[in-house]
Amino acid sequence: MYDLVIHDGELVSPLGVRTGDVAIDGERIACIGSGLVGRQMIDASGKYVFPGVIDAHTHMNLPVAGTCSSDTWETGTRAASCGGVTTLVDFTVGHPGVTIPEAIDRRLAEMDRLVIDVALHGEVIGWKPGQEDEFREAIERGVTSFKFFTAYEASGRRTPPAVMVRAMEALQRWNAVAVVHAEDEALITSIEAGFTAEDRARMSSLADARPALCEQSAIQQVGRIARETGCRTHIVHVSSAAGLEAVREAKQRGADISAETCPQYLLLSRAAYERVEGHLYSASPALRTPADNDSLWEGLRTQSLDFVATDHCPFTREQKTWSGDYARLPYGLPGVETLLPLVFSEGVVAGRLALTDIPRLLSAGPARCHGLASRKGALEPGQDADVVVFDPESTWRLSSDVLHMNTDFSPYEGLEITGRVDITVARGEVVYRGGETMGAAGRGRFVAR
Repeated sequence: MYDLVIHDGELVSPLGVRTGDVAIDGERIACIGSGLVGRQMIDASGKYVFPGVIDAHTHMNLPVAGTCSSDTWETGTRAASCGGVTTLVDFTVGHPGVTIPEAIDRRLAEMDRLVIDVALHGEVIGWKPGQEDEFREAIERGVTSFKFFTAYEASGRRTPPAVMVRAMEALQRWNAVAVVHAEDEALITSIEAGFTAEDRARMSSLADARPALCEQSAIQQVGRIARETGCRTHIVHVSSAAGLEAVREAKQRGADISAETCPQYLLLSRAAYERVEGHLYSASPALRTPADNDSLWEGLRTQSLDFVATDHCPFTREQKTWSGDYARLPYGLPGVETLLPLVFSEGVVAGRLALTDIPRLLSAGPARCHGLASRKGALEPGQDADVVVFDPESTWRLSSDVLHMNTDFSPYEGLEITGRVDITVARGEVVYRGGETMGAAGRGRFVAR
């Protein structure tokens, strides 16, 4: 007899759907079959059973613009579990003068109240050629992906192309992944130099300062470096049709490159900046056009984009108080809890995606890209028992009032949603069920990759 059996659900994989049972012993999936019996039984009749969602781009407890993202490790991982997310990949907080291994150790010291499992990307800030051993030491600690910025030079985060080449040559030797925030710093600077005070007082100027060309140009350059170095490279938060085309072009020319997009770039447009509270939508890259939304959905459908992540970086209304300048805001939006419901409702229910795209885009894709596939991302024996029971018929109105993220607004406030997480199982333990959070703080673990 198994410890737990989720029975008679519609088991969804990237290859198809079948009615069956998922049997769990301890923290692992023991068997996929039918008629299985467990000490604890969960009836999933009429519901979809997905592998646990992996959100491979989040920012918990992150210092930003003189404040800090409003979700702690505890509140953020708890909210994630309510949305069917069972694993996060967050980031170290890089600083010039702090080595990447030191930044990893500092971040790990904070992560003592996790509700679900978390892996880390290492931020590359202030790195110089000659410091290649930092990558090796980080990999030995289980961090195998490293974040670069092609923008934000004023804050010291930008990595110049010549330095990126040297870093990516080193990463290629260890089969590590370069994760890149791709925006053209020179283009942004030149546009902003022409802004008047009146321009800066308009929230829509954020989109004017960071046009789609800005993203496309940076991805093209990174794609060339990826091709020349042979380094596995991942582009985060692709926001535009032009950026998507640059990813496709890089792939066609032989770069080992993958890419993600986010719900905000699938569902929102720059029209949000014209709302009364348009400043709440401050994030980078900027929001684009409905035509860009459509292109990104098509990129997911045709596998030009590899998965969806959230770039979850929440703030409260107070933290985003408008001071009269679009650049004097913390950038980031909440989303870790709404990833699965939004992609299901606006993707599958709306006819933009197939049901089998859900595990491909939210579980298997990020697991494969970021070195988690040996234990996460699939409903298979031997995998961690990360499972979501999802009610496809439940309808609800999305509102920050019914969510668990530590913020008082949602970018999707009032949206009618079809489909809702019923039960989340993380490493064999029910951590969310029917509106009740059940996972204890501290049960989540750091995942070495």
